Amino acid sequence: MTVHEKFLALGTHYGKVYLLDVQGNITQKFDVSPVKINQISLDESGEHMGVCSEDGKVQVFGLYSAEEFHETFDCPIKIVAVHPQFVRSHFKQFVTGGKKLLLYERGWMNRWKPSVLHEGEGNIRNVKWRGHLIAWANNMGVKILDMISKQRITNVPRDDISLRPDMYPCSLCWKDNLTLIIGWGNSVKICSVKERHASEMRDLPNRYVEIVFQFDTEFYISGLAPLCDQLVVLSYVKEISDKTEVECCARPRLDIVQPLPESCEEISSDALTVRGFQENECRDYHLEYSEGESLFYIISPRDVVVAKERDQDDHIDWLLEKKKYEEALMAAEISQKTIKKHKILDIGLAYINHLVEKGEYDLAARKCQKILGKNTELWEFEVYKFKEIGQLKAISRYLPRRDPVLKPLIYEMVLHEFLESDYEGFATLIKEWPGDLYNNTIIVQAVVDHLKKDPQNRTLLRTLAELYTYDQRYGRALEIYLTLRHKDVFQLIHKHNLFSSIRDKIVLLMDFDSEKAVDMLLDNEDKISIDRVVEELENRPELQHVYLHKLFKRDHHKGQRYHEKQISLYAEYDRPNLLPFLRDSTHCPLEKALEICQQRNFVEETVYLLSRMGNSRSALKMIMEELQDVDKAIEFAKEQDDGELWEDLILYSIDKPPFITGLLNNIGTHVDPILLIHRIKEGMEIPNLRDSLVKILQDYNLQILLREGCKKILVADSLSLLKKMHRTQMKGVLVDEENICESCLSPILPSDASKSFNVVVFHCRHMFHKECLPVSNTVSSVQFCNICSAKHRGPGSAILEMKK
Repeated sequence: MTVHEKFLALGTHYGKVYLLDVQGNITQKFDVSPVKINQISLDESGEHMGVCSEDGKVQVFGLYSAEEFHETFDCPIKIVAVHPQFVRSHFKQFVTGGKKLLLYERGWMNRWKPSVLHEGEGNIRNVKWRGHLIAWANNMGVKILDMISKQRITNVPRDDISLRPDMYPCSLCWKDNLTLIIGWGNSVKICSVKERHASEMRDLPNRYVEIVFQFDTEFYISGLAPLCDQLVVLSYVKEISDKTEVECCARPRLDIVQPLPESCEEISSDALTVRGFQENECRDYHLEYSEGESLFYIISPRDVVVAKERDQDDHIDWLLEKKKYEEALMAAEISQKTIKKHKILDIGLAYINHLVEKGEYDLAARKCQKILGKNTELWEFEVYKFKEIGQLKAISRYLPRRDPVLKPLIYEMVLHEFLESDYEGFATLIKEWPGDLYNNTIIVQAVVDHLKKDPQNRTLLRTLAELYTYDQRYGRALEIYLTLRHKDVFQLIHKHNLFSSIRDKIVLLMDFDSEKAVDMLLDNEDKISIDRVVEELENRPELQHVYLHKLFKRDHHKGQRYHEKQISLYAEYDRPNLLPFLRDSTHCPLEKALEICQQRNFVEETVYLLSRMGNSRSALKMIMEELQDVDKAIEFAKEQDDGELWEDLILYSIDKPPFITGLLNNIGTHVDPILLIHRIKEGMEIPNLRDSLVKILQDYNLQILLREGCKKILVADSLSLLKKMHRTQMKGVLVDEENICESCLSPILPSDASKSFNVVVFHCRHMFHKECLPVSNTVSSVQFCNICSAKHRGPGSAILEMKK
C-alpha cells in the first residue's frame, strides 16, 4: 500500500489495486494482474501510479489520463518507484527493481529507454525516490544515487548479515530532501546528505552522506516514519509463551522514540491488535504515512490500522475520563483555537458538577466566577442549584456585582438566607454589595421584623443603619450610629453633610470620641459656630475645655471672648497647659487669672502673672519663699535684668549658705561677685565655696579673653576699612557736561571753555561751583558738603578744586 494526502492505494494478493478515501471507502478498482501486487508508487501530484507484480509485470499509467506504460520481465519485479514530479513532461522517469535496478526514461517519439543503475548484489528490496536522490536497498546494504550527476554517493552496509533480507526487509524513509532514515533488523541509522567542499572533490562526487544518529532497538523493525524531530517505529515482536515456553509472535508495537547520537529515548509505546498476528512475520508488516496530516497506516495481511498523532481533543478526553477536570479545563483554555470537539464552557460546567458531587462547595462556587463569566442565565441556574442543596452561603461571596448584574431576586434570596441564620454574614454582604443590587425596601422591612424579636442586636442595628444610608435616609442612620457609638458616624456626617442634624447631638459625639468630634467641629465652623458648640457644652465643662483648648491651639484669637472662662477650665481640668495658655493669650484678664491662681496656690502661674503685671519683687519673693528654688530665682532675675531685683535676691540669700553657693556659681556674668562676697559673714560655712570661687575667677578670665579678642578684631576691621576708604578717596572723579551744581542746578562746566572757572567736588560725589558754596566761618579751610551735612550722612571733605 502507498499513501497520498488525498487517497490510499492498496494492492492485494489477487492482483487488484483499490483506491480508497481516507475513511477507507473504495473509490476506484484496477485489475492489474492475476497474482500478488508487490509494490505501488505514486507521484507527488497523485495523478500517476506505478504498479509491479509477482509475475514480472510493470505498469505506469495516469489515473486521470490515457498515458500508460507496460512492460513484462522474465522474473518477479519487487519494486517500482515513479519520479516525484512525473506529472511534468521532462521528468517522465521511473525505476524498477528485481535482480537489477533499472531506470526508464521517456525520450524521442515517446519511447522508453531503460538503463541499468545497479546490479550484481542480489535482489533489490526497497526503493525510495525523493527530489534528485534515489535510495535503494539490496542484499548487501543501502545505496544513494544523485540523479543530477548520475553518481552513486554512498553505500551503507547492512549491520546484521545473519538475518535473511527477504524475511527482515530494509525500511527506507526520506524525512526531507536530504535526510534518509534506514531501519534494518534492529538497527536504525539517520543519514544526512551534504555538499562536499570544492577543495575536497577531486574525483569524488560533489555530495557525501554522514550518519548523524545510529542506535539499536529491542525488536525487529518493520517500518519507519518521521514525526517532527522524533521517529515512529513499527516493531515486530517475538516473545516466549508462558505455557509452552516456545518463542512465538506477539502483537506488533508502534513506538515513538527520540533519537540520540548513540541511543534513543522511548516517548510512548502501543501494542496493536491485528487479526492473525500469531502467524505473521516481520515482512508482513509495513508502515506508510501521510506527511500533510500526520496520519500513519499500519498494514498487515488482513488489516489496515490508522494511527494519528494525539491532539488536544484526545488529551482532554483522557483527562475527563480520569476525572481530572481542572487539568482538562486548563488544557482547553490553552488550546482553545485548535480544539474542535470540546468547548471550554461544557468542561467548566462538568467541573463544577463534579466538585458539587464531591461536596467541595466553596471551590465549586469559586470556579463559577471564571467558568460562568458574564452569562447571567448560567449564573442564575447555578444559584438555584446551590439553593436546592442548601449551599447558598457558599456561592454568595462569588456572585457578580458589576457586569453582569443578576436579577434582584437572586441577591434578595441570598440575603434572606443569611438573615435567617447568620447575622454577621448578612452584615458583611450588606457592607460589600452595592445597594442597587436588590430592593432595599424589602430588605429593610425584613431587618425591622427581626429587630422586633431582638431590639438590642447591635449587628442588626448597624446593618439597618447602612441600609438607611443606601436609601438616603441619613437622619435615621445617624440616630442608630450615635446610639451604637459607631466609628462610622463621623464619616457619615462628612460624606452626606449632616451638620444640621447634629446641632443638638454635640454632647453625644463628644462622649463617643472627643478628639474626632472636636476636629470635625473646628473644621466646619461655618456650619456649626463656636458659640453654638460652647453653648451646647455648657453643662459639660470638661468637654467644653477640650473644645476650647483645641480651638486655642489652632488660633489664639478666634475664641478670645472665652479666654477668661478658659482660665478656670485649665485650672480645673488641665493645669499643665495653664501656664502656656497664660503666656500665649493676649486676651485673658490678668487680675482674674491672678485671683484664680492665688486661690488654688498655683505658684509658678502666680509668679508669671506677677512678673507680667510688673510686680517682679513679689514674684521673686514667692519663688524664694514658696518654691525655695535658687536656680529658678536666678533665672527669673536674669530674665528681668533689673539691678534692684538682684539686690533683693542677694539680701534674701545672704543668711542661707546653699543660696549663696547658687549665686556664686551663676552671678558672675550679671553682677559683680564682690558685692556678694563682701556681705558674707565671717565664719559662715558655705558648701563648695572653693569650687564657686574658682568658677568666678575662670568666668572673669574668660570675660577678659573675650574682650581682648573682640578688641583685636575691632581694631583690625577698623584699620582695613580705613585703608579701603583712603584708596577710594584717592581715586579721580569724572566731571563732564552732564554734571550739575548741586546749589544752582546749572551745568557744572561753563559753555565757554575759554573762561576760567572753579569747581569743588566732594568725596560724596556732590559737585558745586566754588562761588555757590557758603563762606566758611571757621579758621580751618576745610569745607563740607552742605547736602550730606544736612542729611546727617557725615561730612564730605573737598577732594578736588578745579581752577582754570
